[in-house]
Order: sequence, then C-alpha cells, then structure tokens
Amino acid sequence: MYPTAVIDVVGLTPALLGPDTPHLNALVADGAAAPIRAVTPAVTCTAQATYLTGTLPRDHGIVGNGWYFRDLAQVMFWKQANQLVSGEKVWETARRRDPAVTCAKMCWWYNMYSSADWSLTPRPIYPADGRKIPDIYTEPADLRTRLNAELGPFPFFNFWGPNANIRSSEWIADASILVDAWHAPSLLLIYLPHLDYNLQRLAHTDPRIREDVRAIDTVCGKLITTFRARGRRTRT
Repeated sequence: MYPTAVIDVVGLTPALLGPDTPHLNALVADGAAAPIRAVTPAVTCTAQATYLTGTLPRDHGIVGNGWYFRDLAQVMFWKQANQLVSGEKVWETARRRDPAVTCAKMCWWYNMYSSADWSLTPRPIYPADGRKIPDIYTEPADLRTRLNAELGPFPFFNFWGPNANIRSSEWIADASILVDAWHAPSLLLIYLPHLDYNLQRLAHTDPRIREDVRAIDTVCGKLITTFRARGRRTRT
C-alpha cells in the first residue's frame, strides 16, 4: 500500500477555496480532489462511519451523533466505542489484502478500542470523586505520555464549545506529524475540527469565516509539506 494521509477538514467545501487557501489550492491542482456524496444525516459520526466502512447508516448503524439506546431506555450522544460501528473498516480491508498494512487514526470518532494500530481521541477522565478531568485516550496507552511530553496537554476546551479555536487542530496536526515520524503507518487518518464550530454559528459567506479558513489552510500546508517530504501521498 502506498503510504497515504487523509486529512478530514470538517466543513470544508469548494466554495471556501480561494485566495485564502493557497496550500489547499495547490493540492487540488495536483488532482487530489473529488466530490463526495453526502449521507443523511450529514453529521460528524454518521459521515465518518460512512467514509471508513463504505456503507450507509442503515448498514453501519451510526444514524446520528446520538440516538435512543433501547437496552438502556436512554438517549446517548458522542459515545466513542468502536464496537458501535458495524462493518469492516477500510484499514481492516487493506490488512486482508496485505497483512503488513498499518493504520493511525488521529481524532476520528469511534476511536476507543479501535482495531487501528495507533489511536488518539479526546476523552475526559472521570475519577470516583465525581470530577471530570480533560484528557485524551490513546492506544497504545504510552502514546499519550509521549505526546504530552512533546506537545503539552491536549487543549480540550479549544476542541469544541465557545472557546473552540485553531489550537486544537494545531495540536492534532503536530501529534499526527509525530506519530508519522515514530511509526510510519501505511494509512494516516487525521481529523481537523477548526471550521466546524463557526460554520454552525455563521453562514459560510460571513466575512469572519475567512480568518478560520486561512488558519486551517496554514495547518494543512504544514501537514502536506511534511508528509510529501516523507514520500506520503496526501488527500483531503
């Protein structure tokens, strides 16, 4: 398998490309762009499960970011166990064809207990005293220690919510560069959330979005330049 990096820039559409996106424009000019047919509902968990299994929500079971769990008689959102996703994942299919294939899954959803070789996802720690401590989950577990030593703690409150900003996407990108250098996975999946929050608050034509677009283009440029220097094919 040709070493490949897939950068999932949430909310990025052709309409946002232009003078503020020189790095992404160059990637498109190289032929690394293709239309994607949306699934319904067009939300994070459903879309990512569809990308990674090649099946529809009726098959993989991820019908939203949350749903009613009949066994528990409870609506639950943002669960992270990979076992919730039915069907074979793209890296599992690749492994059947070539057992040497490896995968690193950086902040894509349903990343806990994944069959990917290296996994990273935001995940608070819940001590017995009721506290909620911002943190990350990694597999293997010592990956968390190495990343924290190199980059400092994951900026959890910049990942989503009123304080969401470019810091979380920068941290994820830097972590992905490190994991690529340490392990050289055959398939590197990277989730960058920066555009998501403001695009839900503002129209994509709002002038304030341009600053967000410039910021994420800079992050993507760093990833693209680094990976191409290492001989990795890049898709976004």
